[in-house]
Amino acid sequence: MPSFPKPSFAYTVNVSKEISALRTYMKSDAALKIPAATSKTLRIATWNIANLGEQDREDAHLQIIAEIISWFDIIAVQETKENYEHFKKIVAFAGRKYKFIFSDAAGNNERLAFIYDSNKVKVLEEVAEYAIPPSDYGDIKITGVPATFAGFDRSPFMVSFAAGNFQFTLMTVHLYYGDETPKKLGRRCLEAYAVARWADLRAKSKYTYNGIKDVFAMGDFNLPKIDKDDIIYKALVKRGLQLPAHTSLVYSNISNDQQYDQIAFLPGTKTRIKSDGIFPFDNAVFADIYATRKTSFKGYIKYYISDHRPMWIELDMQ
Repeated sequence: MPSFPKPSFAYTVNVSKEISALRTYMKSDAALKIPAATSKTLRIATWNIANLGEQDREDAHLQIIAEIISWFDIIAVQETKENYEHFKKIVAFAGRKYKFIFSDAAGNNERLAFIYDSNKVKVLEEVAEYAIPPSDYGDIKITGVPATFAGFDRSPFMVSFAAGNFQFTLMTVHLYYGDETPKKLGRRCLEAYAVARWADLRAKSKYTYNGIKDVFAMGDFNLPKIDKDDIIYKALVKRGLQLPAHTSLVYSNISNDQQYDQIAFLPGTKTRIKSDGIFPFDNAVFADIYATRKTSFKGYIKYYISDHRPMWIELDMQ
């Protein structure tokens, strides 16, 4: 997306104060609490960090982002720009155990990335952008959708991981976003269906890498709402993908009106999910700005942190 406008006022960030506020808020309500790390569970998150590398964040803001990153074992990140200096700083601030892997820049000059705890998680041999042969484009179609699939604007990025004996594949996506015209909605719809088709075919193939059946598609689907009549939602679940129940209760953007971000999985994986949620960090940070410049608060959050909230799931690895 285009960069958000830079706030016109100066504000000195007290990093310790903001991190303390985040931790206190996270622990204040069982519905908000991120589970503690254990040897039997895995905490996976997805977060669109708006225009990372393009908006002029300061180290203080990157440290706040890194604090949230450090609550998880693997984090899929969308909107990392070709200039990934800020991304690298976030990983460094998160701690020495965190490593990263990412794609080349594609549509809107964006990379797709994973940050992971290298003490707990190992990257396996399969690392790839999701490539669909042009000869298969004709198979990506939905009756009533007035669009023709011609590839992704930003190719999804998939990595197979192992945590102990648990092997799994994550695909992170940032689907096409456009206006609500039938043609552009159709384009987004077919991208969603292509992701669903990938998960379905992968689970059924006898050539799936290491026979992995636990596959997840996660990221910014630009899904307006979880509604059985929404064409993007219908495309995403058409081949069997499911979404956590929490997506009907909590919004993933700070304007609190959209369900863009999702973690999708196949039915066989559902029994592994112990808990899930969305963390509304914007309710905890920069209280001074909210108190003195309420009308500027969301603009500050969007520019220096993000307009999206992180979504997460906790998995049983046994």
